[in-house]
Amino acid sequence: MQFQQFFSPSVQHTLDVIGIFVFAISGALLAVRKNFDVFGIAVLAEVTALGGGLFRDVVIGALPPAAFTDLGYFVTPLLATLVVFFLHPHVERIQTAVLVFDAAGLGLFCVSGTTKAYGYGLGLTASAALGLATAVGGGVLRDVLANEVPSLLRWDRDLYAVPAMVGAGMVVLCIRYDALTPLTSGLAALTAFLLRLLAMRYHWRAPRAWNRRSTVVEE
Repeated sequence: MQFQQFFSPSVQHTLDVIGIFVFAISGALLAVRKNFDVFGIAVLAEVTALGGGLFRDVVIGALPPAAFTDLGYFVTPLLATLVVFFLHPHVERIQTAVLVFDAAGLGLFCVSGTTKAYGYGLGLTASAALGLATAVGGGVLRDVLANEVPSLLRWDRDLYAVPAMVGAGMVVLCIRYDALTPLTSGLAALTAFLLRLLAMRYHWRAPRAWNRRSTVVEE
């Protein structure tokens, strides 16, 4: 089974670039809120957009990583940097739309990351883990560089990693039962996307420790 041929190369590339651009926007916006200069904004945009994919490619041995072999992948976060640098008040006003596209990128990347990892010979569990890392890794690096606790580790943030885990899990189940097709891969991406939207709409959060009695005040 060919795992990276669900779409034509041009369509796949377009989807990747859209996801990269939206993730870069979220990184650049955080940099503005942290009062970073233009270089810091660009760094955070690049790391957010490409960090997960870089980690995946290094682990599976897909070298050099796609971020360094496709100029479009590298330049797209710089374009997002310019947009946010000059228009960040307007971008902030459409934050909801940005989050919707971010959710779409999450769904796309958890699927593409899982299938790429499996195509390079990893087992099902490891492939799902790398699919998750592809989807959320950039956000983790963004928060660490911005000196914040990563969002996916905070109890007071809407579910983010869980939708990606579900999407990646659906992919490996389809692989296991030889049912991975453009339709089922699209369904997995759509499921992760919708779960993320529902989590934002209804503020779904993961439970904390059972019978937690800590007196520590959350920040």
